[in-house]
Amino acid sequence: MPDLSFDRVVSFARDVIRIPSPPGGEGDVAERVRRELETLGFDDVWTDDVGNVLGRIAGRGEAPAVMLCSHLDAVDIGDPAGWEYPPFEGVVADGFLHGRGAMDIKGPLAVQLYAAAHFVEDRPDGDVVVAFTVFEERGGWGMAHLMESGEVRPGVVVLGEATAGDVCIGHRGRAELVVEVHGVAAHASAPDRARNPLGALATLVPALEEFAAGLGSDPILGRSTLAPTRVETFPRSNNVIPELLRVTVDWRVLPGATADGVLRELASFLEPRVRLPEGCRLEVKYGVDHQRAYTGRERERRLFTPGYLIPPDHPVVRAAVEAVEREMGRRPSLRPWTFATDGGHACGVHGIPTIGFAPGEERYAHTNRERLELTSARAVYEAYPAVVRAVQAAAREG
Repeated sequence: MPDLSFDRVVSFARDVIRIPSPPGGEGDVAERVRRELETLGFDDVWTDDVGNVLGRIAGRGEAPAVMLCSHLDAVDIGDPAGWEYPPFEGVVADGFLHGRGAMDIKGPLAVQLYAAAHFVEDRPDGDVVVAFTVFEERGGWGMAHLMESGEVRPGVVVLGEATAGDVCIGHRGRAELVVEVHGVAAHASAPDRARNPLGALATLVPALEEFAAGLGSDPILGRSTLAPTRVETFPRSNNVIPELLRVTVDWRVLPGATADGVLRELASFLEPRVRLPEGCRLEVKYGVDHQRAYTGRERERRLFTPGYLIPPDHPVVRAAVEAVEREMGRRPSLRPWTFATDGGHACGVHGIPTIGFAPGEERYAHTNRERLELTSARAVYEAYPAVVRAVQAAAREG
């Protein structure tokens, strides 16, 4: 029987932290994860068209499949000199695992992978699937592809995004919109020949603030927010009056918002309120990200990730809370994440009951202080098999 000790979990987590895996560059870490699944005896191990790594353990009954999901990609490290410990060494010190991905999300990935491996010998009532996705940090292409393909159709999804041992039940979505004002460029020495789009800023920024002030709220997820995050002009030369002003805005949307709906809503609000310089025109559109998977697949993606919320009294949620309380000796909080996850695709788009249960504190995500507290990670790891069985039973019963 393979070694499923927590020490082995930490050792594997250190291995994958040492492999850089930016979005689109997950190939090496995907291969390492794939080898681990094969070594641990998963019944089926495969990689799909966009590079997601999947493993399946066949259940002995007909209960709905439970899918444990973490992502393979990690954000950039920034300046290496700003880290207390080297970001790609997986240092263990002071009771923490340190490095890029320690808690977002390679440490929890290791917890989920090894927790699932318990079912190789002790077969569950239905399949247990692990899905390690690509491009989560850039909108969730991996999960969106997995759900759309129908290659796996779980009854429940459990995400490995940090919850500090609580149970998370949703989050706001994110729309990255671009407000453009088109003018006419000219040499800065001859401003009369130009139609300077910068003149729109005087009313554009207050209009965005007014729009943000009127956004709605959810009693669990909190307020929908919108903030301008970048101002650019093109061309960029300092002695040229630009022909284009571009303001990027980050809109954290509530569940139910659609990509087309939020675009129309912002455009219709701004058009009568923004005073444009003569000869200029306003356009609102999505930011677009060109994405190329390590498998060679490419796409252009509008930057919209849906939100979702599973009801606190949902049977899967109740089952998870009771299992965590039983196994860990404390009742977990029910709460949302502050950031977006692959759950927006699994639950927000496809309606699959989706919760989060993992070690790690959100405040360390995307920072040069990223770390995973190992005592709490051990407690989560030891509770995980019971949580999987509990949510699978809840899904079977209705």
